[in-house]
Amino acid sequence: MTPVAETEEHKALRSAVSALGKRYGRDYLATVVAEGRHPTELWAEAAKLGYLGVNLPEEYGGGGGGIAELSIVLEELGAAGCPLLMLVVSPAICGTVITRFGTAEQKRQWLPGLADGTRTMAFGITEPDAGSNSHRITTTARRDGTDWVLSGRKVFVSGVDIADATLIVGRTEDARTGSLKPCLFVVPRETPGFERRPIDMELSSAEKQFELTLDDVRLPADALVGDEDAGLLQLFAGLNPERVMTAAFAIGMGRYAISRAVEYARDRTVWKQPIGAHQAIAHPLAQAHIDLELARLMMQKAAFLYDSGDDIAAGEAANMAKYAAGEACVRAVDQAVHTLGGNGLTREFGLASLITAARVSRIAPVSREMVLNYVSHQSLGLPKSY
Repeated sequence: MTPVAETEEHKALRSAVSALGKRYGRDYLATVVAEGRHPTELWAEAAKLGYLGVNLPEEYGGGGGGIAELSIVLEELGAAGCPLLMLVVSPAICGTVITRFGTAEQKRQWLPGLADGTRTMAFGITEPDAGSNSHRITTTARRDGTDWVLSGRKVFVSGVDIADATLIVGRTEDARTGSLKPCLFVVPRETPGFERRPIDMELSSAEKQFELTLDDVRLPADALVGDEDAGLLQLFAGLNPERVMTAAFAIGMGRYAISRAVEYARDRTVWKQPIGAHQAIAHPLAQAHIDLELARLMMQKAAFLYDSGDDIAAGEAANMAKYAAGEACVRAVDQAVHTLGGNGLTREFGLASLITAARVSRIAPVSREMVLNYVSHQSLGLPKSY
């Protein structure tokens, strides 16, 4: 049965990460963004405390836990106002894929560094014309002797400038059928032909977005992660944790916004009463809190199913969790800003920038419409329109 109450170990982890997050907080992250640098101090301390690799195997320096534990780390950092986006990418997606499908050498090479934070890996799937639709990806990999040669483009890839390598989703040709199938390749940052260009985003974030060009990038045979014929199985081994972690990111952000609004509603006095005493203020905040708690339950279910090895059920739950958390986050941030009125748009309270950030949880890594497509087809058995 899926647990509905956290274990004592999970409660202790949540409390410890919360304490770390509060030592840094929203002001720290805002300063990092304003200075155009990365949150290296928080990343290093989280690594030292063992939080970055909590989902990775103990034999490689990790905590031996799963996505359930890593989602707690990200949620609590988000609730403190200082989430680390690269937690979604490096240990959750790339670390999980290499743990499940990597060779012994790939695990030895990458997992210890991913666990202790000294190495990071980005993830490139989205393309200009295909989005995240793995069936329409045009980045291709062909054999040339024992090497692989990759060609194509990727967009909206986070953290390429600081990542030691990028896990690229390409497509190889099936020798039996001639059809293309998705495969995963580790591309080191300085590989010849592997170029990156920053995308000018209005969204303020410590982690920058990049467009990648792979111009006949030559890789050795051991750059391939897993089985060439495994296809979507390996891909979704990374995408399902990504959805769970995106939910954690959104829930943490929503919790932070509501906490600031509640604090303000308790202190702000109009007509001799705190504004939080009025139901027009209190009820929307209570509803936002309920929505976030419900989203967290679905996220916990998805993490539990994934960590239990039930990939099919985890896929459905992870998509639902991402959808529910994205919607709850947007509503929570909107209500928090509305509660503060004009103050909600000032830098002092740190909420205005979340208006844009919250929308990301509806868009990435998969849009809410595509989640609804997934649920209508996979859960309800309705026919496809495409």
